[in-house]
Amino acid sequence: MDLFTDTYRIIESPVEGLFKDRGSKFIAKIHPVENEHDIKEILENLRSEYYDARHHCYAYILGPDKSNWRANDDGEPSGSAGKPIHGQLLSNDLTNILAVVIRYFGGTKLGIPGLINAYREAVKDALSQAVILEKTVNETFLLEFDYPVMDLVMRTIKEKNYTIVATKFEINCQIRFEVRKAEATQALDYFQGIYGVEIVRE
Repeated sequence: MDLFTDTYRIIESPVEGLFKDRGSKFIAKIHPVENEHDIKEILENLRSEYYDARHHCYAYILGPDKSNWRANDDGEPSGSAGKPIHGQLLSNDLTNILAVVIRYFGGTKLGIPGLINAYREAVKDALSQAVILEKTVNETFLLEFDYPVMDLVMRTIKEKNYTIVATKFEINCQIRFEVRKAEATQALDYFQGIYGVEIVRE
């Protein structure tokens, strides 16, 4: 993710795909995930559900910048399964995603080009059914101010379409809000310019 990009793409819900070649069956299971704990849990569930399958090959990508990723061939020839699965996720520009392809061997060896094609096509089939959502990378700020400037602060938040996360109105006022990364500096400058308002980037 470069400095000017503050959006990333995820899938809305799990999808499934299928590809068959010379008796071998490749079942793709693709899930939205938040962290490595989610990934571990889904892999364990799929391995117990499809316990009789020969391979459970997978790839995942985490984080808006896609920096946390892994591709696993699970016993298939090196680079013939995890890499094409990962490649499909990248070519669709997706993150926070896990793709597992479960293979049932059909008795005929497919060769490395055949495997690469099969794993890629199974993932492609599943992703063709996915609803893709665009999310923004956000920053959170905390505002502290006294009641006299409340109207101005609230009006600004509404006009700029910032998202209020939490509020606390006691002796003084606190508002925690989120703003797109691309608009963060502008938000900081704006509130720093209002007398009586303190703003802290969290």
